[in-house]
Amino acid sequence: MTGCGASGDAHQDTRQPAAASGPLTDQEAAGVPGTPAGTASATPRPSGTPGARKTGQAMLPDAELTPVTGSFTARQKKYLHGRVPKNMDPAAVLQTGQEACQRITRTAAHDKDAAVGAIITGEVPGAADAIPTLCPKQKPLLAVAKTGFPDGTRTRPEPGTYRALTSSLNCTWRALDADGKVLASGPGPGGARKVTAKVPSGTRTFVSSGCYAWLPA
Repeated sequence: MTGCGASGDAHQDTRQPAAASGPLTDQEAAGVPGTPAGTASATPRPSGTPGARKTGQAMLPDAELTPVTGSFTARQKKYLHGRVPKNMDPAAVLQTGQEACQRITRTAAHDKDAAVGAIITGEVPGAADAIPTLCPKQKPLLAVAKTGFPDGTRTRPEPGTYRALTSSLNCTWRALDADGKVLASGPGPGGARKVTAKVPSGTRTFVSSGCYAWLPA
């Protein structure tokens, strides 16, 4: 999805580019709390994804969640709780969450489906974790994303009609029963710009390719 800075996806021609970094406008910033002065904005992000919770990994106690200068807001401390590995700068972890909020906010301004798809697929890492505390204005997008699922294989899908969050002509899908028999499939020859999938009762596996993500229609 070009809307979140990815390249090479089949759906990229329909998405608006969104900046992954850089200052937000005042209006955008209203939904994305700022960085403490002299901390995350000046802290290089280490390789990997800071703040990823790992089973058994020692995390920094809340009492030690302090930036080099300035202070964290109550909302920022809530986000950092249990998320900062020991020996890692909490400002770097906060920066990752803020950047996720920036990307989702800017993408949603151009294409809400693209923003929802980025949350569903994890294309913007950490967005689902960051939204509730760092950019709560985007909670409606998160709520919608929780009703969908990414492209690929999904077992025991709820029967119903779903729409693909792409307009690529490469999107195809199949609904299979427990024996692997095709109960329904689409789209027809030549593809379609707007793809919907009617998943019948008895579907054990739903397989799609080139469809990016799905939402209930």
